[in-house]
Amino acid sequence: MNPIRSCSRYEYLDSDSGAAMPGEEEDSFIAPHSQSRAGSQPASPLRSDLKLSDPNAGVDIRKDRSPTMHLSNKTIAVIATIVAACIGIGIGVIIGWFSSQAQFPKAEPCETGWSDALKEEDKNVGKVLMNEMQASNMKEYLRKLTSTPHLAGTPADKINADYVKNEWISYGLEPVRQNAYNVLLCYPDKEKPNYVKILNSNNTEFFKSQSEEPPLDVGSISNDTVRPFNAYAANGTVEGDLVYVNYGRVEDFQYLERTLHMNVTGKIAIARYGKIFRGDKAKQAETFGAVGLILYSDPADFAVDGISSVYPDSWWLPGSGVQRGSLAVQQGLGGDPLTPGYPSLENAFREDESSASLPRIPVQPIGYDDAKTLLGELEGDEVPENWRGTLQGLTYRLGPTLKNNRKAKLEVYNQNERRTVYNVIGMLRGSIEPDRYVILGNHRDAWVFGAVDPSSGTAVMMEIARVMGKLYKEGRFQPRRSIVFCSWAAEEYSLIGSTEWVEEFSKILGGRAVAYLNVDISVQGNYTFRAKATPNLFNAIYEAAKQVPDAPHPGHLATVYDTWLNRRPWSDTNAVPYVLNIGSGSDYAAFMGVLGISSVDLRYDYDIGYGISSYPLYHSMYETFHLVSEIMDPNFQYHLATGRVWTELARSLADALILPLDCRTYVSHLNESISSLKKEYADKMSLQGITFDAIDAALAELSKTADWLHSYIGKMEMKDPFEVRKVNDQLMFMERAFIDPFGLPGRPLQRHIAFAPSSKDSYYGDAFPGIVDLMFDIDNAVDSAKQWDLVRQHMSVVAFTLQSVASTLTSVDVLGVQP
Repeated sequence: MNPIRSCSRYEYLDSDSGAAMPGEEEDSFIAPHSQSRAGSQPASPLRSDLKLSDPNAGVDIRKDRSPTMHLSNKTIAVIATIVAACIGIGIGVIIGWFSSQAQFPKAEPCETGWSDALKEEDKNVGKVLMNEMQASNMKEYLRKLTSTPHLAGTPADKINADYVKNEWISYGLEPVRQNAYNVLLCYPDKEKPNYVKILNSNNTEFFKSQSEEPPLDVGSISNDTVRPFNAYAANGTVEGDLVYVNYGRVEDFQYLERTLHMNVTGKIAIARYGKIFRGDKAKQAETFGAVGLILYSDPADFAVDGISSVYPDSWWLPGSGVQRGSLAVQQGLGGDPLTPGYPSLENAFREDESSASLPRIPVQPIGYDDAKTLLGELEGDEVPENWRGTLQGLTYRLGPTLKNNRKAKLEVYNQNERRTVYNVIGMLRGSIEPDRYVILGNHRDAWVFGAVDPSSGTAVMMEIARVMGKLYKEGRFQPRRSIVFCSWAAEEYSLIGSTEWVEEFSKILGGRAVAYLNVDISVQGNYTFRAKATPNLFNAIYEAAKQVPDAPHPGHLATVYDTWLNRRPWSDTNAVPYVLNIGSGSDYAAFMGVLGISSVDLRYDYDIGYGISSYPLYHSMYETFHLVSEIMDPNFQYHLATGRVWTELARSLADALILPLDCRTYVSHLNESISSLKKEYADKMSLQGITFDAIDAALAELSKTADWLHSYIGKMEMKDPFEVRKVNDQLMFMERAFIDPFGLPGRPLQRHIAFAPSSKDSYYGDAFPGIVDLMFDIDNAVDSAKQWDLVRQHMSVVAFTLQSVASTLTSVDVLGVQP
């Protein structure tokens, strides 16, 4: 028996919140709509198995009933008197029995409930969980997951979804369900490959790019490998002059236009991968008038040690390697392009593709062997020094003309298709607060084999689920709060699976989710640990990292935390490891940006001293089991270290009596961010009569309330579970208070005022992104006066939001009164 259910005064922990009541099989958010898709019918609140007939007699009791008996008033009075007497005697017996039990407090069910509701976490369980985890298991999971390409929406992707579901069921997760969504995806035409060409002046073909990557080892051979393409690129053929645009950032296009007086309108642009999200490159190329875009991976960014030692001998990208990837920007959030803001269920309204926020120009990626030929044909001025890559024997030129009056030609035959994809959701039910969810997530789909992205993360999550399930079944791990495991679908296209799930269950998640813990990639290097997070989770991550032994390799210190601090400190004056702002680019985006759920993204990282934007073989067909098991992490010790930090962080959030969320760290980080914005913009704003005074005052109030709440928690005697629940709700809902229902300026679906992806680079997280967006290049705004009014308005919104956050941390028995 669960003691918390033995006393009616605790029933609010489930029933009042809407969580599953005793006897129900699952929490409602798991998969209510997926039941019918699987062929079974959802349970009805009316018992369909009960018939209005007597099964013994075979007579319909509606038709063959006894005549009504009429009683006299005197008879009714006598019966009422007898019944009342019996009730009185019964009540007396019950009162007497409970009175006799009062001298035996241990027998009182409520006493057991109070005790369990206030129990402190057992941190030794964390060590047990970590010791149970095996690197060899992670290796075998990865071997299986990378045995074949598994692009979203393909049969192989569904096979993997079923595999994950069945494994989780065997581990003891309950319930485990699949959520199905019918969404818009994109694939290259199998019969008509995409090409980049150079045409002679007489329209004969001078050069044609390779249509696929040649396999370089046994691990990269497969008949199911999708050809290189950029998802959602417009279908079409364009030809004309070619302009080199560096990384395709807005500042690169502005430099061409304003400094060099080069107009890219009507021309094809060629940009190198790196620095920003590829979808933002396409967006800027389209905005500045280009009719097409070619993307390539320069050795300066993907073969830093030179092209003489590349895959399969090292992790550097060979000249034939091509980075696939989606171009969907979707305001940095994601989801099905046809159902923005709402889940793509069967009855959903879908926009026409022509109205969807998708690229309007053809875009195609190529390798640097092909790019060298294209760039070698360009004429025009040499590029600035910081625009030069490292292709040998090549002078980087701007264009737009090509030698001998040649022209560039871009042919893209991509096809958009609606297909069904499947999330897999499993739960370990909390023993005391089952309606509070600590959510772990990793996506399952990959462009090809996906050994790093995402299967290194999937392999780790599978081992965590196995270990937690094992200890749960054995009764050695009974977390206070529920732990939810999520295997997301179609992340690579536009964070689709996670976004659709958040949209479908936003009301439930908004009220119950404690935090979202994401590991998209568990190991993308072997230099040091790396985290992105909301600031209230910084200390919890640090504490988890301190408990985990680091990989036993030369140069690494005793714990993950020690190496992290040594190799990536915050600053000389702030002796903690550096944590990145959380932006977009993975499945935390909707949790954070739509609902305001505190989020984190964890992984083991490469040395940022390389100056690269991603690990070199990112989204190529050479991202294989061989790459991970032979080159990046042969003993899978870095996978194990990441998995243990992830596990311990989840355990602490699920089991701690008081949630390890620190409001003071959050406020401190906000103050630092505002200080940086002042240095950047205060002087320019002051010329328009705009100041940070209201924001400073709101931050001061927020700082005071954060200090008050943590002081209050420090003095609590922990004797009342309702008091514990109250302060935990304040800690948890602080993040929600940053959500503005009207969203950021120009981005209504992105609603978090304090942190959001940059509008110029969806991978990067901005602090107070609305201010950054509005102040960007404001001197060249089409309507400068209107833009400054928008700045004034948003500064007011920021100040109000900070005041609202402060109000969530005050004493709950007053409204609008200082603590």
